[in-house]
Amino acid sequence: MFTAADRERIRSELLDAARNDARLTGGAVTGSAAAGREDPWSDIDLGFGVDDGARIPEVLSDWSSRLYNRYEALHHVDVTAGAWIYRVFLLASTLQIDLAFAPAPEFGARAPTFRLVFGRAAELPHVPPPAAESLIGYGWLYALHVRSSLARERLWQAEYMVSAMRDQVLALACLRHGLPAREGRGTDLLPEDVRRPLEDSLVRRIGAGEISRAFRVATLGLLSETRKVDEGLAGRLEAQLLELSGGAPSSSD
Repeated sequence: MFTAADRERIRSELLDAARNDARLTGGAVTGSAAAGREDPWSDIDLGFGVDDGARIPEVLSDWSSRLYNRYEALHHVDVTAGAWIYRVFLLASTLQIDLAFAPAPEFGARAPTFRLVFGRAAELPHVPPPAAESLIGYGWLYALHVRSSLARERLWQAEYMVSAMRDQVLALACLRHGLPAREGRGTDLLPEDVRRPLEDSLVRRIGAGEISRAFRVATLGLLSETRKVDEGLAGRLEAQLLELSGGAPSSSD
């Protein structure tokens, strides 16, 4: 496994190379390092502005060659968000390196975890957290799919849908407590009395009875969090959600 010293050395080398790349208008450290929250498992997150958006494929190709030839990259995957392209690399040391590129007018802080290191950055609005109403909507949508998956005896799909439903409940709780609501980032920071009841929504084995039990717990959790957002909406959804999940929780069969 990589060490903190390895990570710091590689990050410094990448930033030095970026300063010398005339196509890049600015560079920033992002993620946990920008917020002073690095730990032994943290990855490298860097973002760069590109002088001409049409050159981003060329820049990506050149920087990918650098990662493969100099740092023993094994594979990469691209993630897009608006005009940004995040190329995520896995090194042989298991270090993850995320290099993000955006056209210069779109290069700037979209979250508090952004620290400009060189060049210039645009003033941009931060990406807002997910809307509570959208999370509630996804919650009942996943509930419908749990029911149909169980009816079709597609148990692994049903388990997937219960887990996705629980994720919406936890995200709603994170919003309520002012915590990051995406990708489970705030879940471990929730109060114990919020997290603990949802432990019973975990599917412990693949079986129709067990999945149904977890489904009922997730449903009650969704209704509870919905009431804290919009009591009227919770009232409109309650009868149908309880019917979908079979009512109150019971012991697994």
